[in-house]
Amino acid sequence: MNTADAVTAIARDAKVASRALASATRAEKDAALHAMADALLARAGAILAANAADVDAARAGGMKPGLVDRLTLTPERIAGIADALREVAALPDPVGEVVRGSTLPNGLRLRQVRVPMGVVGMIYEARPNVTVDAAGLALKSGNAVILRGGSAAARTNTVIVTVLADALAGVGLPRNLVQSIDAHGREGAVALMHARGLVDVLVPRGGADLIQTVVRESTVPAIETGVGNCHVYVDESADIAMARRIIMNSKVQRPGVCNAAETLLVHRGIAAEFLPLAARDLVEAGVTLHADDDAARLAGVATVPAGEEDWATEYLSLDLAVRVVDDLDAAIEHVRTWSSGHTEAIVTSSLAAAGRWTRELDAAALIVNASTRFTDGGQFGLGAEIGISTQKLHARGPMGLSELTTTSWHVEGEGQTRE
Repeated sequence: MNTADAVTAIARDAKVASRALASATRAEKDAALHAMADALLARAGAILAANAADVDAARAGGMKPGLVDRLTLTPERIAGIADALREVAALPDPVGEVVRGSTLPNGLRLRQVRVPMGVVGMIYEARPNVTVDAAGLALKSGNAVILRGGSAAARTNTVIVTVLADALAGVGLPRNLVQSIDAHGREGAVALMHARGLVDVLVPRGGADLIQTVVRESTVPAIETGVGNCHVYVDESADIAMARRIIMNSKVQRPGVCNAAETLLVHRGIAAEFLPLAARDLVEAGVTLHADDDAARLAGVATVPAGEEDWATEYLSLDLAVRVVDDLDAAIEHVRTWSSGHTEAIVTSSLAAAGRWTRELDAAALIVNASTRFTDGGQFGLGAEIGISTQKLHARGPMGLSELTTTSWHVEGEGQTRE
């Protein structure tokens, strides 16, 4: 069987499985989520052994440290992933939720109801936690999922998918609710992009090249998840101690993720006081500062020159572009020019400046006086997310359970006919 036929067969199996899931109760789905969490912990040894082989290969191949961190699993991370499944189980079931309803003058009773998408495809890179998050969110929202996790995590994902499928079978649900096409490589990913009619929506999650390839080539409807070229702007009125905490957390807490800050903008009126302190904090934490001339002069630490390439870069590493701007207008213009539309943060004590930031910028998340690292389904109280959407259709921001549903109109009458 060739690759296209093999992926089509997988998609057909997923479609059949999704129909079986449509009649499952919330209690049955939640029991499956708990079974999946238990299975991950019970078989953590096998998962970690496969992951160690993937990590060794990634390091030998020169993968960036931030991406290696994304790839790496530990007992604590597996426990956290299992906990995320239990958190999803505790969330309300979106399926069947009435979005709105009314009774027409002719007596027809209308309800717009949330229903599953059906089959969700995921294409992502070097992130085995996404394998579990996607499976859990898909299950709770009534969907089957087909996963393409990339060659870097292939060993890990193979074991995880087997563990999850076994857990589903153990509670009487179809194994084919969670399937992988990793064995079919890039050709399999292309076949998944072209499985229109069998796969209902495709979610790419990874670097800019991956996302743009899917958006450009897929005939399956795709939801564009975001490259995170995120900014923190320190306004003239900012509390300096607060601003230091925020930029450190935004950059250093986990630099290899999409909501980590990549550029620091500083108002000229506060730069001489703030930059030496913040620059010292960052450099002591191992950050390389890519600074413009003014920032380099004021920082008081070693920097490397910054240019337009730096303003455009999602580093995913301990690197940070730094620029001094004349005022809020200049900060907004810089963000408009270089933002990927993910998360943009301002540190300010001015209500007027905060209002302009949230009105005049266009991003999935606009943050005032807090770290960019909060743009996350778990941090927003949505449970694990399948990605952060930076598009404007259907879903924007963290994509949790509701974003993996569509709606259907349910109409009840008593024999009405249209004149």
